[in-house]
Amino acid sequence: MTVNRREFLKRSAAFGSVMILPSSRAFGANERLAVGMMGVGSKGTGTIGQVLGAGCDVVAVCDPDKQHMARAAKRAGGSVKQYQDFRDMLEDESIDAIVMCTPHHWHALGTVMACQAGKDVYVEKPASHSIWEGRKMVEAARKYDRIVQVGAQQRSDPALIEMKRMIAAKEIGEVQWAHALWYAKRGSIGKVSEPTQVPEHIDYDLWCGPREKVPLMRRKLHYDWHWRWEYGNGDMGNRVIHNIDDVHHVLQLNDNVPTRMMAFGGRFGNNDDANTPNTEVIVLDGKVPIIASSRNLPLLNPTTGKAVGPSVYRRFGKGLRFTTLIKCEGGFFAVTRGGGKVYDNDGKTIKNVAGDGGGGHMRNWVDAIKSRNKADLNAEIEQGHQGCLLLHTGNISYQVGQQASCDAVSKQVAGIEEAESIWGDTIEHLKSHNIDLAKERPTLGPWLTFDPKQERFTGNHADAANAHVKEHYRKAFSIPEQV
Repeated sequence: MTVNRREFLKRSAAFGSVMILPSSRAFGANERLAVGMMGVGSKGTGTIGQVLGAGCDVVAVCDPDKQHMARAAKRAGGSVKQYQDFRDMLEDESIDAIVMCTPHHWHALGTVMACQAGKDVYVEKPASHSIWEGRKMVEAARKYDRIVQVGAQQRSDPALIEMKRMIAAKEIGEVQWAHALWYAKRGSIGKVSEPTQVPEHIDYDLWCGPREKVPLMRRKLHYDWHWRWEYGNGDMGNRVIHNIDDVHHVLQLNDNVPTRMMAFGGRFGNNDDANTPNTEVIVLDGKVPIIASSRNLPLLNPTTGKAVGPSVYRRFGKGLRFTTLIKCEGGFFAVTRGGGKVYDNDGKTIKNVAGDGGGGHMRNWVDAIKSRNKADLNAEIEQGHQGCLLLHTGNISYQVGQQASCDAVSKQVAGIEEAESIWGDTIEHLKSHNIDLAKERPTLGPWLTFDPKQERFTGNHADAANAHVKEHYRKAFSIPEQV
């Protein structure tokens, strides 16, 4: 039986077709790539400028929301094709590559299908929505010889590259621990008592994609999906993943990711339709302890009780709100997107580290497409997947956790210096919001043991944890075991 291109694209993700489409054509040094944008909400539409500036032409936009497409088409210059169904856009042989800014639950499926269709891919962070998905993305990139870059822009920032060099050279001594943090003020998403009507200009079935198509039980379809485990990864996967990935990058963990992890936190002060925490700490026990922390409740003025911006990390007296903090024997780094500083143990500045926010990240992807050398990528999908393991394994501990007393949390983090410190600070932060932790108890995830070779959990709580390694998929939007 002859299988045409459309039938292949319709079937390949669900049934694991082994057809390999031709590799991309060779590009001249100054030739512009033809790019299709998948997912053109606020992030996708905002990314169009980066794509154009990196030497590409946006020739198509795709989104289940027709209003999003119309806005993005105008931003791209007006005369671009509009595809509501991503599979239709993949049929377009004039498109060389895909830039994907969809909700997280579409990242892996979209990447796998694009690789199968012979397209190179730029996929926003986090690389994947789950552990198994990340591995399938790597396998698809290898099988179809695709250039797949993750939107971990800080890997292209000179500040983080310099921090990586200084750490490798041990310029302020051996690393003692690392802390990835990003505190952002976020309020309630509201609570509904009946399903919200999805507007007619949105194909909700396509929006749900691999997830079960259920009534919309939140006020807004767009953006607030971040705070539902079915589609997003909470603020750990929305914001903190940048700094979690920084830790993986600057410590050069590669596939030597931590094998023991736990998490604690909760959704405090908001009785809404979200199910991800608004306060969370992940503790990863590896060669050096790695902490990741996220807070969405604001900092309050102690006199007026009014919010005065995001919460603040105050250890070392620097008032940090988002950074990649690496503590070494002779001081510490507080460096993130756009730069930062290196301090001695007394808090005095040793060095200013300049950055540019990773502005060349999209160009790095384009250059690698032209060289056809994945080693030229600053955030190749394998590295993006490995960085995501730090996020996913910690979040899984939280997801299988149970409510516990403050004493239980204190006991579990005992002996891990930075984990003890951030737990004590978290208590004070929540108390400032008049949260009674005896009644609104934190969720405490168990210590889990992770096998990075098999990418599975072992030991205590393994069955519960492994249930989160791979998700459930609708037949028409599933990823095959053999991509």
